[in-house]
Amino acid sequence: MFETWEELENSIINCQKCKLSLNRNNIVFGTGKKDAKIMFIGEGPGADEDMQGEPFVGKAGKLMDMAFTAVGIKREEVYIANVVKCRPPANRNPEKDEAVACLNYLRNQVILVKPQIIVLLGSVALKNILGEELAITASRGKWFEKKGIWYLPTWHPAALLRDENKKADFIKDLQLILEKEKEI
Repeated sequence: MFETWEELENSIINCQKCKLSLNRNNIVFGTGKKDAKIMFIGEGPGADEDMQGEPFVGKAGKLMDMAFTAVGIKREEVYIANVVKCRPPANRNPEKDEAVACLNYLRNQVILVKPQIIVLLGSVALKNILGEELAITASRGKWFEKKGIWYLPTWHPAALLRDENKKADFIKDLQLILEKEKEI
């Protein structure tokens, strides 16, 4: 376990636990308020994220920002991270061993942030955080509580780019997050 953000980030910068480290331009550590009530977890960086070293800055990130604005979520008030910190080739899903190599980093981010709500963006985040047996289509929009943290799986913003019909669900889920934040 790392006690400071600096220790954690330095460890990730030097990480070579899996093959994703071989081709990265930058690690994509995470961004946002370091003591946020709400944390968003995606799957892994894409090309834009790999170049800039920040999560959700490409097309999917811009779509997510627009949805945040639509419901009144301020990006600077939440914390955003990914299951893996290096870009999988051709934006494929992270393989199990790659996700496992990074999960302690993600756990450490959760410990440091201490969020009350974690939003799981897509199937990769859902399966790696809450369990392999869960499917995003059946779990989306449903609350799960684990160790005092509320989890809400929803569509990954990239899925909204492929299927416009999912946008309404995504907006609804963001509204659920704001309602839950008021309750707790």
